[in-house]
Amino acid sequence: MDTRVLRYFVKVAETNNLTKAANQLHVTQPTLSRQIMELEEEVGVKLFDRQKHQLHLNDAGILFQQRAQTILSLIDHTEDELQQGHDGLAGTINFGCVESSVAPYMMKIVERFQDKYPQVNFKVFDGDGDSLRQQIDQGVCDMAAMIQPVEVAKYNYLQLPVKDRWGLILRADDLLAKKKQITAHDLYQLPLITGRRNIVRDDLKDVLKLDPQRLNVKVMINLPENVKSLVTHGHYYALGIDGVFAQYHDERLAFVPFSPAKSAGHVLAWRKTRQLGKVAQTFLQFVTAQMAANEKRAANN
Repeated sequence: MDTRVLRYFVKVAETNNLTKAANQLHVTQPTLSRQIMELEEEVGVKLFDRQKHQLHLNDAGILFQQRAQTILSLIDHTEDELQQGHDGLAGTINFGCVESSVAPYMMKIVERFQDKYPQVNFKVFDGDGDSLRQQIDQGVCDMAAMIQPVEVAKYNYLQLPVKDRWGLILRADDLLAKKKQITAHDLYQLPLITGRRNIVRDDLKDVLKLDPQRLNVKVMINLPENVKSLVTHGHYYALGIDGVFAQYHDERLAFVPFSPAKSAGHVLAWRKTRQLGKVAQTFLQFVTAQMAANEKRAANN
């Protein structure tokens, strides 16, 4: 399968129009139409539903689009890695990061790294641990800053000096917001929002001695911005970390830590079975050096 045809397909999927796609690709409309039909013949299924001058992805097309974008991203990234190191350090790092206190910490390091290596670019991917792990496994991300725990059998990682507290995010005018700590008993029967990562939820349940059968989990989320809307405008309570709460900057919300206390550590993880390119390896070394320098300054103060 020609990667050129994959790029044609992705462009048609973006525009839903052969004429627009052909103009952007600088090919004729009949040529593009023929290429798409030949692609459908090759894969053995129709990828678009055709309505007059519009094309819309069907279920098979949506799946094929996801795979095509992953393949093209891997090809582009591989070509970029092969070109690294010829004229100084240059290239692109595909970097994933959860939305917590680790995000501003890592973005400061990214800024310092680019000050030193201005020809290095970053593609930053937001998401929860499950989506970022999937992107690492697929080779879309070189590495990702994630909340612990992670599967140590699959990933190498650096322990980052960033910790958040677990607790309950709720409306500031709620009676529970006046408490200094939230216990397992307080959580039972509340309409709860939780993250979708099983490994994190299980760890939290073990520390708090939660009975899963007594929890009323109404919503599972993968990005914390959805939590803000649901808690502020609905009747929900979110199991979350203070690093997320701090980013909301919303006086209508409050955060109360759990008892027993539970902290969330962060790691910078990458796949054990994948050889990182020179730029990514240099970034890991830079992160390690930054952490060592910060520890030394803290020790001298």
